Amino acid sequence: MRRVTATLVFFLLFLAVTAQIAPNKYFVEFTNKSNSPFSIDRPWEFLSQRALDRRAISGIEIELNDLPVTPDYVEEVSLIGVDVITRSKWFNGITIYTTDTFKIAEIEQLPFVKQVVKNGLRNSETDFTHDKFAVEQASIIPLNSLQGIPLKLSDSTDYGISYDQVHMVRTDLLHDFGLRGQGMVIAVLDAGFNLVDQLAPFDSLWANNQILGTRDFVTPGGNVFIGHNHGMHVLSIMGGYVPGQLIGTAPKADYWLLRSEDTDSEYLVEEYNWVSAAEFADSVGAAIINSSLGYTVFNDSTQNHHCDDMTGNTTPVTRGANIAFTKGILVVNSAGNEGNNPNWQCVSAPSDGTDVLAVAAVDSLGQYASFSSKGVVNGSYVKPNVAAMGRLTVISSSDGTITRGSGTSFSSPVMAGSAACLWQAFPAYSNATVKMAIEESASLFTNPDIYLGYGIPNLFQAYERLTGSDPGISDGSLVIYPNPSIGKEPIHLRVIIPVAQTMQVQLVDMTGKQLFTRNDIRCAAGENLITLNSLSFLKQGIYILKIQNQDGPAFVETKIIQRLEQ
Repeated sequence: MRRVTATLVFFLLFLAVTAQIAPNKYFVEFTNKSNSPFSIDRPWEFLSQRALDRRAISGIEIELNDLPVTPDYVEEVSLIGVDVITRSKWFNGITIYTTDTFKIAEIEQLPFVKQVVKNGLRNSETDFTHDKFAVEQASIIPLNSLQGIPLKLSDSTDYGISYDQVHMVRTDLLHDFGLRGQGMVIAVLDAGFNLVDQLAPFDSLWANNQILGTRDFVTPGGNVFIGHNHGMHVLSIMGGYVPGQLIGTAPKADYWLLRSEDTDSEYLVEEYNWVSAAEFADSVGAAIINSSLGYTVFNDSTQNHHCDDMTGNTTPVTRGANIAFTKGILVVNSAGNEGNNPNWQCVSAPSDGTDVLAVAAVDSLGQYASFSSKGVVNGSYVKPNVAAMGRLTVISSSDGTITRGSGTSFSSPVMAGSAACLWQAFPAYSNATVKMAIEESASLFTNPDIYLGYGIPNLFQAYERLTGSDPGISDGSLVIYPNPSIGKEPIHLRVIIPVAQTMQVQLVDMTGKQLFTRNDIRCAAGENLITLNSLSFLKQGIYILKIQNQDGPAFVETKIIQRLEQ
């Protein structure tokens, strides 16, 4: 009892402090990054090897906005007597806290300060209570309260009642291939992950060291496992594992749990928190960001966004999300729960981002959920992008039992986890390629609408599309299947060449070590099928296969292949 009381007292104090300081935060933007000890020629000093590898795959160069903010600038601002909360290298600035407006005036006079954005000021005339999670929190109901609500019945004892949300986008078929997110890193940007360190649905994540770490961008150094439960619900949809009840869409992925949302208030500063968290996700090498967050209106209405601001690259958080995409990250974001709000008939930021995969909500039968925010179809700009099950989605409750909840916050992780399984099979492909494959596999791709965008994706079709097993292969193309391969099964090649010639096949590992060579493959003009039965020695891993001609017109194709455990 003493431990519980102490924890409760600490939690109440934490809430009081957060509520007190939220209106007094500012973003200080610098003019440059001069006098920096960092250099784009030494990126390993500020980016992890995983981050560098991700960029190398897509040919993404290190840029000036990758450099951390100049430490001397941060120190000089701090010496004025303000608290530095977060830093943003993409926006080249810092978030500070102070109640002294004279200090703000002093900061504005510094020669390296471009501007100070007053993004957390309390205005008694415009303040109001705003709870962005109200719809979802109210929707969480015990399973025994669902009588009379039509639900498609599960036909999988493994997935239990979570079958519908996984099967709807065909991620269960990827799971059957052994693709469950292994080796993929997902950063979860959310409001808090209450009790994730204790609840049973997350035991397998801890047992297998799949929680890589946590970071609090609202109260640096804070404990993300104390507080709001929204992030816990979201994580359970991807990483939860309770056989017979709930299997997440990416139960084998690795996760960073990043708190960027202050649930005690709603101010523009939270968008800057989000950007700082996304930068951290980039630096540690996350491939995917799941953000079940959206920004529309604030406690101070002078900071409010409007649908006219949802242009794809206007709001701070949307600009940050688009930058994250340029770094090779797939950003998956909930479209918003404003479908029934006559004052907000558009998606929320950052789901409006031109490069963001915005996810709408449907029920278990694939029908539009009325709370899901409506978007726009304007040529190639389609919002939301896709849809997944967000009405009565199966989640973990705060006591560790399995229940249901509704909201686009819950359709987003269905898709983010599914995308991780798809991308796992094609580690050499870019985030743009994976995003496009998901959209092109969706049910309304040829006729998108404002409710579901391109519709409900079929991840198995996306997988087939990326393997190249679809019809219509052009001359000079190589298809490898199955890829990834399971256990010791043979690998098949389908190659189309313009003239008959002898081909050479080489296989090397990621260090460049040659593992297999075959020089005597005689191919006819047109389509040829080649089976490599002699690769049973391959262990689990990623390899590079190269096929080239021995004579005739030049032809060289290189592909990445992956071998999984049986």
